[in-house]
Amino acid sequence: MAEACLEIKADPANAALYTARGNLVAVVSNGSAVLGLGNIGALASKPVMEGKAVLFKKFANIDCFDIELNQADPEKLAEIVCALEPTFGAINLEDIKAPECFIVEKLCRERMNIPVFHDDQHGTAIVVGAAATNALHVVGKKFEDIKVVSTGGGAAGIACLNMLLKLGVKRENVWLCDIEGLVYEGRTEQMTEQKAEFAQKSDLRTLGEVIDDADLFLGLSGPGVLTPEMVKKMTKRPIIFALANPNPEILPEDARAVAPMRSSRPAARTSQPGQQRPVLPFIFRGALDVGATTINDEMQLACINAIAALARATTSAEAAAAYQGENMTFGADYLIPKPFDPRLIGIVATAVAKAAMESGVASRPLADIAAYKRGLDGSVFRSAMIMRPVFEAAATAERRIVFAEGEDERVLRAANAMLEETTDTPILIGRPEVIEMRAERAGLPICPNKDFEIVNPENDPRYRDYWGTYHELMARQGVTPDIARAIMRTNTTAIGAVMVHRGEADSLICGTFGQYSWHLNYVEQILARDGRRPVGALSLMILEDGPLFVADTQVNHAPTPQQVADAAIGAARHVRRFGLEPKVALCSHSQFGNLDTESGRKMRDALAILEARNVDFVFDGEMHVDSALDPVIRERLLPDPSWTARQTCWSSREPTPLRASATL
Repeated sequence: MAEACLEIKADPANAALYTARGNLVAVVSNGSAVLGLGNIGALASKPVMEGKAVLFKKFANIDCFDIELNQADPEKLAEIVCALEPTFGAINLEDIKAPECFIVEKLCRERMNIPVFHDDQHGTAIVVGAAATNALHVVGKKFEDIKVVSTGGGAAGIACLNMLLKLGVKRENVWLCDIEGLVYEGRTEQMTEQKAEFAQKSDLRTLGEVIDDADLFLGLSGPGVLTPEMVKKMTKRPIIFALANPNPEILPEDARAVAPMRSSRPAARTSQPGQQRPVLPFIFRGALDVGATTINDEMQLACINAIAALARATTSAEAAAAYQGENMTFGADYLIPKPFDPRLIGIVATAVAKAAMESGVASRPLADIAAYKRGLDGSVFRSAMIMRPVFEAAATAERRIVFAEGEDERVLRAANAMLEETTDTPILIGRPEVIEMRAERAGLPICPNKDFEIVNPENDPRYRDYWGTYHELMARQGVTPDIARAIMRTNTTAIGAVMVHRGEADSLICGTFGQYSWHLNYVEQILARDGRRPVGALSLMILEDGPLFVADTQVNHAPTPQQVADAAIGAARHVRRFGLEPKVALCSHSQFGNLDTESGRKMRDALAILEARNVDFVFDGEMHVDSALDPVIRERLLPDPSWTARQTCWSSREPTPLRASATL
């Protein structure tokens, strides 16, 4: 500990290296403006702050302390927060009422050399900025051309208006109203320095008067403030962000009744459509990882652009599964991505980190921003790291892949990903109208017969050729022309296999539903020819400490020693395609010859075959599964240094656990 202390004393930047400070955020509040509850005090606000801490950990793996302070004076509150700088890598101010929150944030930003972020202001402003960006994209307008009418002059309202100005809205086109009506030049009631920045020189005084021809309504005030009659006065296809919590300024159904464009609500109560949590954890993730000294405008705008772009992209399968039944297609009802979209951390944190480096506020710049994003994606997509070599290899190949179950949503998403990320060509077997309907329902941009080829089992010009080919192959196995016709109308796996046999596709993917053996039967009938045969099935398990490959899980229910050896060789070849060096354990009831059982004899014979073939991977057996997975057990059972060269090679690799392996 003393050595670490001395290193930090010599260079304070080493605190991020030797302590938890670089991944530690403080959520600080005095409970004076808790969302939906008001001034409930520091102690009563603690459940909300603890909830914020959970969000940081769950969404971005950031450690977090909630700190509730009994201090109403903004300058004293700022002094306390500033004194916390040695402990934390960043400060998140929460639920502090206006105008005191502006004072606290300003003082803390001036005095502290770590990011200070007021979620109620900037977190809300970022989400509103992203939603507004996409809403204008939907209606075909630009920020510099729109009229904005806002209700609520608190911290969130002022921050949102300032963000809209940064995005291009003209200050003279912003009309701010509060409980006293329009904020105009010369008004003295309920005025603050921040509100005065948006004072209009006008004789109008009420929301109903200034709402005429408004393109965007931004509500951060209270329930019922915006009436249907007011909505009628707005422009065609108005954008309505009614954000008051727990009850909005206008209900979505009331706005829809009078406005052609549906109202979108990016940050209101969870019972209403369009509700979103701020993306605060992802912003802090990027800022912490580059040692940002502040969260500046460039970082916030980068965050907005990243969120908006993600909403316009294809919806992820994970988000679709989490929000089943909801509209996930970009448009008036879907302007910003769902908070449980696992792509958010990689996209938003990377954008923030990159902007921090480019704007000069990163004290620990990243050497490889692409590698950083891959690491973030790997933290939420368990398969990301193990599949990366496969994706990279696929990007350099050009193949025609036929999908037997082309109507399945998972297949549609796979085909869409194939088109976006590879040079492969998908071919889908299914009814065109069903494929088109399900792709639209899933929010996928792909179009049948435009982006990919379709084989329609009910009506395809190649039907005669396909059933003729199948009959030719199977005529001596009891398949009549009538049976061949029926199979080519109803069996999509057989259709796909025939396409591969005829050279119209390079590979077949099938089995999204149904039994493995059923699909394998038709694949064998058509493709197991000219020396080709199914060797074995390989299953991949992604465990906490790495991937585990298991073979043969499906093809041979009682394999011979030769089949075991062939499956081991095939499995090792596939493991290398994942960028891993295979270690193969031949598992059985017997353990290194202690039992003379059938499974033991079989694996010993397979071992001899592998030795005779002089394969280029490490292997051993026969052994129990626990021995295969635990090097300590293997060392205890066979500590003799006079092993064969094969075993010595394996032993020299210890203590690496036998994980990236084909277990047979």
